[in-house]
Amino acid sequence: MDKKKLVKQLLVIFLVVALFAGMDLCIYHLFIKRVTSHHSPGMQKMSVEVKNYVPFTGSENVFSAADATRLEGKIPVIDGAAALLPMYAGFVESIYPESSVILKGGSYAPESAMHYTNTRGAYKDIVDGKADIIICAQPSDEQLKYAADNGVELEMVKIGSDAFVFIVNETNPVSDITIDQIRGIYSGKIKNWKELGGKDIPIAAMHRNKGSGSQTALEKLMGNEPIKPDYTTLFGSPIGFSFRYYVTGMLGEGGVKILKINGIEPTTQTIADGSYPIAGGVYAIYRKGETNENVYKAVDFMLSPRGQKIIEQSGYIPVNVN
Repeated sequence: MDKKKLVKQLLVIFLVVALFAGMDLCIYHLFIKRVTSHHSPGMQKMSVEVKNYVPFTGSENVFSAADATRLEGKIPVIDGAAALLPMYAGFVESIYPESSVILKGGSYAPESAMHYTNTRGAYKDIVDGKADIIICAQPSDEQLKYAADNGVELEMVKIGSDAFVFIVNETNPVSDITIDQIRGIYSGKIKNWKELGGKDIPIAAMHRNKGSGSQTALEKLMGNEPIKPDYTTLFGSPIGFSFRYYVTGMLGEGGVKILKINGIEPTTQTIADGSYPIAGGVYAIYRKGETNENVYKAVDFMLSPRGQKIIEQSGYIPVNVN
C-alpha cells in the first residue's frame, strides 16, 4: 500500500476517534452539567452517595422498623435500582441480621446479603440466581426475554409507587408539557422549544442506557411511537428524565426543574391519587417457585404497615394495604 495513502487513512481514523471523544466530552459538559449530574446507569453508582444509605451505620437517611422480627436461616440476597436504594436499605436494616451486610472498600462484598448495582444489573442477577429479591420498576421487554430464554419466570409484587418525571434546566421558561408533546419530542416530531412556548433553541432529547429503569419507563410511555436518536446534543437545550425521588431526594444538586405533565405537578398527593399521569410502580421481584421461605417473609414485611411506613419515610408512595 502507498505510504501516503496509508498516512491519510490513519489520519482519518484518528480524526474520527477524536471527534467521538470530543462529542462524549461535550455531552458530559452540555447535558450532565446543565441538567443534572451523572444520569447514565453506569454513573448512578458514583453520583449516589452510597455511604449515606448503608444499613446499621446510624445513617439518618435509612429509615427502619426497630421492633421488626429479623430473618433467620438462609438470608435472601437483595439488590435493586439505584433510585430505590433508600427503600431497600430500610428493609434490610429492619429485618436482616446485621452480620449479613458486608461492606468492603466502599462496595458490598460478594458474600453480602445486600448488593447495590442498578436496574440492568439487578434484573440480570435475579435471572442468574445471584440475587433472590430485587426492588425495581417494571422490566423492559429485553429483560423479560432474557428471563424467558433462561427458563425463569418472575413474580412481581407492587409495594409502592414513584413518579416518572421530565427535567430541564431551571432557566428554561417551559414549565408544563403534555404527554403528546413528550412523545413528539422523543419521536423527533417536535424539535424546537419555541414549538412549546419556549425560546428558539433546538431541543436536545437526552436518553438513558438501554435497560435502565427510566429508559424502560420512557419506552412504555412512547407505546408504538419509535424513539429517534437525538442529533442536537451538542448545541440544543436539553430535556431529560428520571424518577422523582432520585432527582429531588437523592441527588439534590439543584439547577434543574421538574416539568408539570398535563398541568399536574408530581407531588405525594397527585401520585397517590393517580392524577399525575405517569406515576410508576415499585416492585419486589423474585423467581417463581422460590423455595426460600425468607423471600416471602421479606415481601410480606414490605407490604406490612411497618414496611409501608419505611417506603413513605424514604420518600416514595406506599400502596394501600388491607
